[in-house]
Amino acid sequence: MSAYPSADPETLDTVRVEVEDRVATITIDRREKRNSLTEEVKDDLRGALGHVLHETDARAVVLTGAGDKSFVSGANIDDFEGRTPQDQRDVLAVPAIYEDVERFPLPVIAAINGFALGGGCEMALACDVRVACESARLGQPEINLGIIPGGGGTQRLRRLIGEGLTMDLVLTGRLVDAETAREYGMVDHVVPDDELYGKAEELAGMMAEKSPVALRYAKEAVLASSRQFLEEGRRTEVDLCSMCFSTEDQTEGVRAFLEKRDPVFEGR
Repeated sequence: MSAYPSADPETLDTVRVEVEDRVATITIDRREKRNSLTEEVKDDLRGALGHVLHETDARAVVLTGAGDKSFVSGANIDDFEGRTPQDQRDVLAVPAIYEDVERFPLPVIAAINGFALGGGCEMALACDVRVACESARLGQPEINLGIIPGGGGTQRLRRLIGEGLTMDLVLTGRLVDAETAREYGMVDHVVPDDELYGKAEELAGMMAEKSPVALRYAKEAVLASSRQFLEEGRRTEVDLCSMCFSTEDQTEGVRAFLEKRDPVFEGR
């Protein structure tokens, strides 16, 4: 069975696919929920990737979110209530959707059109190139819920920006604007909001002119340098993130978020 089973885009409720001039644009479309990363979205995204790979002439992909508020806002926090460590482990099982994007045979460019938080930031980090609009904001705010990133944030962020800045962002949960993200190395290009898709499509178009075989091999070669450490780190990250779901602090963090108040963490 293919790692990227194809789905008819007409049957997908949360993802749209367009292909033009050998560039596929995949849009996560749950704008009423800030394009939050539900299990349905993950499944639809896998199906869209499979469709692009097997049934189109695309040689590069632009991944973005619908609307102008969010690229991907992360997980649906409502789903965290009552979740057990094993539940979380099952959700985060590697390879997850982030690995599906990272290992996709075609180049994937993230067009970050707003908030990219938690799982949304991790989705951007899994892409090969990141282009952000000036109004975008990125971060890993999971610590505010009494948990930690579980989709590769601790691992891919460190690979891009180093241990010190990763500790800063993960331990404080603070968000950064697009220009700061570029200075840190989280994103590669920052453009005015109305130039975002033009820039992403320009880069994708340049890649689409190259040899598909060379593109695939080049991507594999770049990723190979850190793959072993990434895979080991991801297993540790999943274990520790899942363990958070056995704590009273996680329960308090989620309740406080849903009740729109500050959490009171007791270290239990």
